[in-house]
Amino acid sequence: MVEIKTEQNLTEMREAGRVVARALAAARAAAAPGVPATALDRAAREVLAESGAGSPFLDYLPEWAPTPFPAVVCVSVNDAIVHGIPDGTRLADGDLVSVDCGALLRGWAGDAAVSFTVGQARPEDVRLIAAAEEALAAGIAAAVVGNRIGDIAHAIGTVCRKAGYGVPDGFGGHGIGRAMHEDPGVPNEGRPGRGMRLRAGMVLAIEPMLIGGGGDDHYTARDGWTIRTLDGSRAAHAEHTVAVTEAGPRVLTAP
Repeated sequence: MVEIKTEQNLTEMREAGRVVARALAAARAAAAPGVPATALDRAAREVLAESGAGSPFLDYLPEWAPTPFPAVVCVSVNDAIVHGIPDGTRLADGDLVSVDCGALLRGWAGDAAVSFTVGQARPEDVRLIAAAEEALAAGIAAAVVGNRIGDIAHAIGTVCRKAGYGVPDGFGGHGIGRAMHEDPGVPNEGRPGRGMRLRAGMVLAIEPMLIGGGGDDHYTARDGWTIRTLDGSRAAHAEHTVAVTEAGPRVLTAP
């Protein structure tokens, strides 16, 4: 079931989105060569606490996971696509890092992700991150009243494939509102004109994930959470929570 949000609901979701934006900014600011991934989690936790917000990530236990998620952010480094658990591993110069964060504030959720490099960036990583951001922008632009979910998926997939990057099957965006994961699912590749029609008041977490090596294959690491590229190439992830409105897409997790 898809819940249609009122204008007041969207205003409240925007507040949750602002917390997510601040938490991501804090996590990114904490990232540097030699810093453990746990430092990014601590920085985000501080923002959530200061804002009076909870975390939809912490202790999250979907049916496929072996253990509850132990952090408020996912920190996915280099060949990790998504769901990386921040641990004591220290970031190194040149690492490509994706941070995914959510917030729960007064009954509403926000969810967003950003990818960036630590220290000296490799040109190929800069291109990969730029493509992820371009794919996100294309998906957002397609989130208009009267379009369908397939139009968003097609817009994202077109950017990814044109740039020569892989798209991991089975992973994509989702509806969001009172819970972090709601209907409908939002694939990162698909045919235009297919799927649920978009209505004003729908809110979607749109999140392209790109594999730099061009293949689509991936596997789950031993921790049961981290999704890694099968070919060992690097990956990038970008995400925003977006409201479909009569005036056009409204990004609720923008800074």
